[in-house]
Amino acid sequence: QVVVTVLSHDLENDPDVVALVAASAALTLSGIPFMGPVGGARVGFIGDEYVLNPTVEEVKESSLDLVVAGTSDAVLMVESEAKELSEEIMLGAVMFGHRHFQPVIEAIIRLAEKAAKEPRAFEPADHSALEAKIREIAEADLRAAYQIRQKQGRYEAIAAAKSKVKKYFEGLAVEGQAAPAAQVVSEVLKGLEAKIVRWAILDEGVRIDGRDVKTVRPIVSEVGILPRAHGSALFTRGETQALVVATLGTGEDEQFIDSLEGTYKEHFLLHYNFPPFSVGETGRMGSPGRREIGHGKLAWRAIHPMLPAKHEFPYTLRVVSEILESNGSSSMATVCGTSLALMDAGVPLRRPVAGIAMGLILEGERFAVLSDILGDEDHLGDMDFKVAGTEQGVTSLQMDIKIAGITEEIMQVALGQAKDGRAHILGEMAKALTSARAELGEHAPRIEVMNIPVDKIREVIGSGGKVIREIVEKTGAKINIEDDGTIKIASANGDSIKAAINWIKSIASEPEVGQVYDGTVVKVVDFG
Repeated sequence: QVVVTVLSHDLENDPDVVALVAASAALTLSGIPFMGPVGGARVGFIGDEYVLNPTVEEVKESSLDLVVAGTSDAVLMVESEAKELSEEIMLGAVMFGHRHFQPVIEAIIRLAEKAAKEPRAFEPADHSALEAKIREIAEADLRAAYQIRQKQGRYEAIAAAKSKVKKYFEGLAVEGQAAPAAQVVSEVLKGLEAKIVRWAILDEGVRIDGRDVKTVRPIVSEVGILPRAHGSALFTRGETQALVVATLGTGEDEQFIDSLEGTYKEHFLLHYNFPPFSVGETGRMGSPGRREIGHGKLAWRAIHPMLPAKHEFPYTLRVVSEILESNGSSSMATVCGTSLALMDAGVPLRRPVAGIAMGLILEGERFAVLSDILGDEDHLGDMDFKVAGTEQGVTSLQMDIKIAGITEEIMQVALGQAKDGRAHILGEMAKALTSARAELGEHAPRIEVMNIPVDKIREVIGSGGKVIREIVEKTGAKINIEDDGTIKIASANGDSIKAAINWIKSIASEPEVGQVYDGTVVKVVDFG
C-alpha cells in the first residue's frame, strides 16, 4: 500500500504529477520488487508550442491537458483532454513529456543509491510442469472455446474446460497425491488462455470473434427513444450497448464542487452506471465505484471540449449512461451515446464526438494493434488505448498498459488506426443524427436571460428573499440572479417566463415620462 497525502498546496500547480513521482520514489527506496523508477509530467499546448508542467492558470488557456508517465525507456500511461488536436500533436506531446521527465527518473536513481533498502529476493515460481499438464487436459477445449464468437456461449465453453482441469486436480487430492493450490491453477490457466488468443492474432490475424485487426463491430444508433426525456440515444456496438439520457436544467441544478483549488460550480455532469446484469452477473448496486467514476470522467473529458459556451447556451446539462450489456469499450459507447443524446436534446455541440478502444498484442519484436477491442482482448492483451474525438481531431486520449512500456512506433500505429475507426463510427452515428435538433425537447425548460442594474438586485430579491419567492410561486418560473445583474428565467411554459420577465421589469426599470403603468393600490395614507 502506497499512501500519498497533499500536505501543502500553492494553488498554482496541480499536485497529481508530484504525487506520482513521490510514489515512484517511495517504491524505489523500499527494496520491494519494482520495475521502476517511473517519472511523470503534465504537458500543455499554447500558441503552437508544448508547455512542460503548466500551472493551473496556463491549463485554462491551453488546448491540451495531458499527463504522461513512464520509465526511462518507454511510456506506461497517458491521460488527457484536448481541443480537437491532430494525432501528430498528441503523439508529440506524449514524447515531449517522456523526454522531459527523464531528469526526474535520474534524480530518483541518485537518491536510491544513497538511501534505498536492500532489494528483497524474489524468484517467480516455476510452473512449467503444471502448465504442460493443463495443456494436456484442456488446451484443445480452450482453443475450441475461443473460436465461439458469441460471448455467453464462449464463456460457457471456457468454464467447462476449466471445470475439467479442476476435477482432475481435485481427484489427485482425494487420492492423497500432492495437488497445486487452486489459485496457482487459475493463474496458469489464464496464462494459457492468453497464449492461445495472442498467438492466433499474431500468426493468423484472426481475433476471438472472427474479425481482422482493423474491423469495428456492427453499429446501430437510435435517438429519441424515450419520449418523455429531453434527449435520449441507444448506441449498440457488437455486444456492448449504452442507453444515454440527457437532461437540461437551470443554474439551480449546477453541482457545487469542493476541490483542492477551491469551490466552483459545474454545469456539465456525466454519470456512468455499470450494473452487474450488463455482464450476466448478480452483484451489489449502490454508490459508484472506481470503474464508474473513472469511465464517467473519461467520457466527460471527451465531450467537454465540444460543448457550447455557457453564455451561449445557459443550461445545466446532466447526462446518465446506463450500460445495458457490455463486451468491451463501454466507456467509448458512452461517448458516442452522449454525443447523440445531447444533440437529440437540442444542445448545439460544435461537432459530434465518437470514441474507440484500441488494444495491443506484443511478443518480442512482433505486435498487432487491435481496433474496437472485446472485453477478453482487454484482459488478455497488453494495452487499453482509448481515443475519442471529432472528424477534425482528438478530444481525449487515455492509455494504460500491462507490460513494461510501449514505443513511439506502436503509439503512432494505434493513433492512425484509431483515426480510421473513429471516422467509420462517426459515419454510422450520422445515420441517426448529424447535428443538434433545431428546437429543444418538448419537455425541456426554456431559459430567457435579462439584465438589470446591479443596484436593483436588492429590490428584485426583497427583504429575506420575499419578493423573488413571490414571483417564483405565482409565475411557476425558476429564477437565478447573478452578482452582475444577469437574471436567468426558466420554465417549460413560455407564459410563465413572460410573466416573470414583466414582473421583474416592473420592479427594476426606471419610470419613463409618458408611459402608462398598471399597479395595485395596497394602502391609502392620509399624508403626502
